[in-house]
Amino acid sequence: MSKDILKLDNQICFPLYAATREMTKRYRPLLEELNVTYPQYIVLLVLWETDRISVKALGERLFLDSGTLTPMLKRMEEHGFIQRIRSKEDERIVEVVLTKQGKQAEKQAEKIPLKFIEQTNLNETEAMQLKQILFKMLGN
Repeated sequence: MSKDILKLDNQICFPLYAATREMTKRYRPLLEELNVTYPQYIVLLVLWETDRISVKALGERLFLDSGTLTPMLKRMEEHGFIQRIRSKEDERIVEVVLTKQGKQAEKQAEKIPLKFIEQTNLNETEAMQLKQILFKMLGN
């Protein structure tokens, strides 16, 4: 077996890791206006689509375990973006809903995706291809 297989530049994981860190860094100033972190932003994105979702379904949608998601949701609730409510049908299920403040943040966030894309070196076609490849890797 060739030692080339172990070269950093020959790894798929390294550019993914570095690009993820760079993406998060570039999002940070865009999200400061909303006063949310990137993980909190993706929670809001799901809630702007659905308005109400169980914590379990949210974790599945975002590929996050409950140990990561629960403390983040608690902070978001403390900051007034969401409310966690026990399901009336099954009290074991906790649902997440947007508050008025969470709903209002959507309008403010509308400019974020375009501003982020402007910061990349990708054209629209490349961005779509990259997204498709990444979702393929995730199994969606």
